[in-house]
Amino acid sequence: MALAKRDPESFLAQRLASNETSIRIRALKTLRKYISLRSQKIEGGFTSDDLLKIWKGLFYCLWMQDKPLLQEELSDQISGLMNSFCTTESQLLYFETFLQTLKREWNGIDRLRMDKFFQLVRFVFRQAFGMLKRKEWETSMVNNFLKVFTTHLLQSREGIPNGLVLHILDVYMTELANIGSAELTADQNLTFIDPFCNTMAKSKDRRLVTSISKHIFSSIVDQASFAIEDLRKELCEGRGADSDSGQASEDEEETVEQDELKINWRANVVNGGSSGIKFKWPFF
Repeated sequence: MALAKRDPESFLAQRLASNETSIRIRALKTLRKYISLRSQKIEGGFTSDDLLKIWKGLFYCLWMQDKPLLQEELSDQISGLMNSFCTTESQLLYFETFLQTLKREWNGIDRLRMDKFFQLVRFVFRQAFGMLKRKEWETSMVNNFLKVFTTHLLQSREGIPNGLVLHILDVYMTELANIGSAELTADQNLTFIDPFCNTMAKSKDRRLVTSISKHIFSSIVDQASFAIEDLRKELCEGRGADSDSGQASEDEEETVEQDELKINWRANVVNGGSSGIKFKWPFF
């Protein structure tokens, strides 16, 4: 009897989860090429089932990796596979199946392996925000991203590991600031926190509400003074306000001082501090 032919995704997943480091490395390189070639086709793109198989292999590929520096490199490579997809729909599906995979596997991760999966989460969200940036924060793309995010993490709490959600809340604003703080408008930033507003208004999960308050809204309050200053400048520019030379000089000195504070503060963002994105106040 002839053996049933395995699909490429199952074959690659098995190779990615191999005990042999060399086999895993070759499988990852092959996967990158396979994703690029297949996603270029008008027909025959990836399905959710295809990417779930691939993500299972990638999950155990990272599971098997020792040594922190190699784990960081591998997490960067795995998250970077998002850029190998030729369509934004496939990129978003890669992100969605990533969330599905972690929801399924999270509670099985032991304490010694948790840090590298924390890192993977951060890197994948960084790539996802980078994808939106390359699309110039196009409204429909942002809405599709937020729909996936909300559906899998906020809308229904059944079967969603608390540790995963809490970590995502911890990195969400920081990674958004790292990617988009220089160009996102206050109104665009409000769109990115809208799912959290809706969740806090409806959720009965006290722990989730407390975590959203701490990691999302407290980080916004922390940088309120800078947001108010930005808004004041926008209003002045919009009105075409002019001042005399003495006042202009004073304002210039104040601006330099504020800019220095912003540089120091946003450096804190890069190192894992509060978010550095703008909001109009009051925004509630």
